[in-house]
Amino acid sequence: MPAMASRGAGRRRSMNEINMVPFIDVMLVLLIIFMVTAPMLTPGMVDVPSVGKSRNQPKSFATVVVNKDGSLRFKTRDAEHTLSTREIGEAALRWQQAQGGESAVVIAAEKSVQYETVVKAMDALQKAGVQRVGLSVKQGG
Repeated sequence: MPAMASRGAGRRRSMNEINMVPFIDVMLVLLIIFMVTAPMLTPGMVDVPSVGKSRNQPKSFATVVVNKDGSLRFKTRDAEHTLSTREIGEAALRWQQAQGGESAVVIAAEKSVQYETVVKAMDALQKAGVQRVGLSVKQGG
């Protein structure tokens, strides 16, 4: 009996390696599932606004110029004024009401201007109730 006990103890050794075969099997099954289902997926379409001319061109427009330092200028055909964010919305609304229904306000900013400043100008125009607001875009390279 003592000989039997020593043989059993000799066989027992610690497992130093991880069996990778089940892991590889699972990965191959997942790969096959993805390869079969990928052609069946329909790609989603995102309707991104395009840059170009709008359908209804305004008869007249004013421009809100956003400067590098964050100041705002309100330019019309006749005049140009430097205004605060609060005043720009009121001035644009007064101008738009005086022009009639076919007028728009365009926001123009340089590339180096912080996006937050442009959004604040848009927000001021929206809060004032300006109907048509657009963004000036430089086309080309």
